[in-house]
Amino acid sequence: MYARSTTIRGTTAAIDAGIAYMREEAMPAIEQMSGSVGLSLLVDRDTGRCIATSAWQDEESMHASADLVHPMRERLVATFGGEPEVQEWEIAVLHREHPMRDHGAARVTWVQVPSGEMDRFLDAYRTSLMPLLQELPNFRSLSLLADRATDRVVGTVTFHSRVALEAARDRTRMMREEFTGSVGARVLDVAEMDVALAHLRVPELV
Repeated sequence: MYARSTTIRGTTAAIDAGIAYMREEAMPAIEQMSGSVGLSLLVDRDTGRCIATSAWQDEESMHASADLVHPMRERLVATFGGEPEVQEWEIAVLHREHPMRDHGAARVTWVQVPSGEMDRFLDAYRTSLMPLLQELPNFRSLSLLADRATDRVVGTVTFHSRVALEAARDRTRMMREEFTGSVGARVLDVAEMDVALAHLRVPELV
């Protein structure tokens, strides 16, 4: 399974219009494309950063969709404002403890993995960090996307609500620091975002 993420640092005033466009126009179109397994949208109403992620059955389907998705991305950029950053990922881990709807909150963490250590990092995530994350109160789901070309990963943990996410902030930070230190990885960025759309049909990958 593969994913394409589009990150836009837009204006806070345009977030609701961007969500409406994704829900009413882009998502129905993308879900009809060959190999599509859904779409999600995370938004940060304080900064204007938005992350739209489409998931695909294989790398070929993802690449074949590029020309069809491009005008939708241009429309999204025109709605949100800002410049898009597009990245392609391998979906390395995905687990849902509970169904995720169009609400809730997510903590997104970007990490630089030591060169040549991706497989070891992924194994350590599955065996060491993932079980701890699943024990957090009001935990809903987690995913880990990997870019082997750049040795980078992005992990997302979702919670029932913003209150639940904030309540787990300190505990999650300690877990993150201990885990990345143990595998020699470096945290690049952390964001707390609202789940605006959660329509991924990716099967369990653990």
